[in-house]
Amino acid sequence: MKFIVSSTSLLRQLQEVSGVLSSNNSLPILDNFLFDIDKNELKISASDLETTMTTVVGIESKDSGNIAVPAKLLLETLKTFADQPLTFTIDEKKFGIEIISDYGKYKLTGHDGQEFPKMPVVESSSTLNMDASSLLSAINKTIFASGNDELRPVMSGVYCQLSPENVIFVATDAHKLVRYSRTDAHAEAASSFIIPKKPLNLLKNTLPGVTGMVTIEYNNTNALFSFDNTKLICRLIDGKYPNYEAVIPKENPNKLTIDRVSFFNSIRRVSIFSNKTTHQVRLKIAGSELSISAEDLDFANEASERLTCEFNGDDMEIAFNSKFLAEMLSNLSCENVTLEMSAPNRAGILTPSEKENQAEEILMLVMPVMLNN
Repeated sequence: MKFIVSSTSLLRQLQEVSGVLSSNNSLPILDNFLFDIDKNELKISASDLETTMTTVVGIESKDSGNIAVPAKLLLETLKTFADQPLTFTIDEKKFGIEIISDYGKYKLTGHDGQEFPKMPVVESSSTLNMDASSLLSAINKTIFASGNDELRPVMSGVYCQLSPENVIFVATDAHKLVRYSRTDAHAEAASSFIIPKKPLNLLKNTLPGVTGMVTIEYNNTNALFSFDNTKLICRLIDGKYPNYEAVIPKENPNKLTIDRVSFFNSIRRVSIFSNKTTHQVRLKIAGSELSISAEDLDFANEASERLTCEFNGDDMEIAFNSKFLAEMLSNLSCENVTLEMSAPNRAGILTPSEKENQAEEILMLVMPVMLNN
């Protein structure tokens, strides 16, 4: 079996799927890429059993067949080449692979491609089409808020709620929550599922170069994302997502509107002086002045800054974990943000003051920390 391929286009496609590879695989075969050769098309697959990703690259060949190729060895070799044609010759009996480049020859031992796990099929599935840039925006704006607690696996993913009106993405770790909805994507019937973090991170890295639509097929156990020449299938997280609507306070009479970048920079600076365990920053709002302060009593460090803002409501003082607040502000791209609050012990709600896109709606919730007077 023999084929010729461009070194840079092969490397690009391998890097796209290599994020699936796990460092502690239960099956040794999963440390390989599966190469499926079918005349002038090479299909590359990588899997960790939970997530499988495939992509296609054009080659010159008259043969058909498959082989598992050691992933790390191949990637490291390809990274050293300038763009050139590579000739792969494969011994189908001994699984020997010989690569010929402009510089010389390289021999490595592959494995039987038949041992590689088959890509699962999403049976009796429903389908949703979503613009690649909308899906990327949904992932970027929610994934940072998902949890890392192994005891609560449902909160370690992003919850997708589909309906004929809109698509809602929710992520929370019990300290912060993000709800992102799009009215320009619709499902035929209402349904919901939880996508794990790993496939979402793979999509986050792959989608920036994609234009056009992503087709999402899903059933109770798996979701399949298809775009360009790439397919990603992942096992969904089993379990019931917490009722997130119940934690979003409805009555928030105190509204603060402020320039996002100055607020973000101010919090970043002041938080350097905060307590290293609580990361507490204090917001004191009086009239049109917001004062942001932090202190670390153990080291006698303190800092405070003043910003002008628009504020409707009663003067108040509230404290937040600066890491959560900074993370939320950095994941928004609007000019001004609105922080709605009701009391120092109730969650604050952060939203963009003006919509950049009429089809999207973002709500970020952050729990306060106890004021240490």
